[in-house]
Amino acid sequence: MKLPRRKFLHLAAGAAALPAVSRIALAQTYPTRPITMVVPYAAGGPTDTIARILTERMRVSLGQIVIVENVTGAAGTIGVGRVARAAPDGYTICIGHWGTHVVNGAIYDLPYHVFNDFEPVSLIATNPALIVARKAVPANTLQELIAWLKANAATATQGTAGLGSASHVSGVYFQAITGTRFQFVPYRGAGPAMQDLVAGQIDMMIDQAANSLLPVRAGLIKAYAVTGKTRLTAAPDIPTVDEAGVPGLHISTWHALWMPKGTSKDIITRLDGAVVDALADARVRQRLADLGQELPPPEEQNPETLAAVHRAEIEKWWPILKAAKIKGE
Repeated sequence: MKLPRRKFLHLAAGAAALPAVSRIALAQTYPTRPITMVVPYAAGGPTDTIARILTERMRVSLGQIVIVENVTGAAGTIGVGRVARAAPDGYTICIGHWGTHVVNGAIYDLPYHVFNDFEPVSLIATNPALIVARKAVPANTLQELIAWLKANAATATQGTAGLGSASHVSGVYFQAITGTRFQFVPYRGAGPAMQDLVAGQIDMMIDQAANSLLPVRAGLIKAYAVTGKTRLTAAPDIPTVDEAGVPGLHISTWHALWMPKGTSKDIITRLDGAVVDALADARVRQRLADLGQELPPPEEQNPETLAAVHRAEIEKWWPILKAAKIKGE
């Protein structure tokens, strides 16, 4: 039976509108079950701490809990790789940073691409590192620490979150600028490394302020300098590397959220909105500030800004890392 032309056009228009209606319905109903946020490092480290602060507040906006799952190993590549292979259905998120999504792409032969195989969601915060040492190290200034490291080159140790991690790359950069030499001791995350630093099992770390500030404040370890261009609001008594006599040692670890490639833009918008809401919460802001985190303004908490920052960081650091011939194992 042949349909009248007017009715046919009406039905065709209705069919064409279905995808848009479905997307709207998805945005209104998603999520319908718990979401998993993969943390590619051990529990207790800086990335894990930031994730738990964020997810606690995100569930208020999403109406579903966000489960933190620690998937450790190989400087974060195991956890990030798991997200790259996950279904793009909105129920698997990756929290990562400069190390996982910039450094690793230059030093590892990865089964995924750190930029092309993910959908950006939102920037969370940026965080310079602190140069810290066990309490018994006799040096009280950064220059004294450098002198002590040179005098103890055969035995001095620096803990890292793994080969090729941000803490490892920072240590290599530190050695190049200061002319020091020491042994790197890799751990499965910054949390376990910090535990051993507090216990006096290793000598020093160049670690995110998010992981270092609490033991510094408790008097368990010594802090010598922050690797930012300005002092931390949360720790104004700690000098910058420029002030402490090592100009140019500037490294900041920015954290962000990504999802598997192909995830719906409506889902990404929903999750980005939950991040914006969380970062606007006074309690969340204070907790992150206490960890030395600097939050981007609301207009920069979006996928487009993250993509631009991510691309620029790759263009800056990949040539440096490849020239240094750092290779992950």
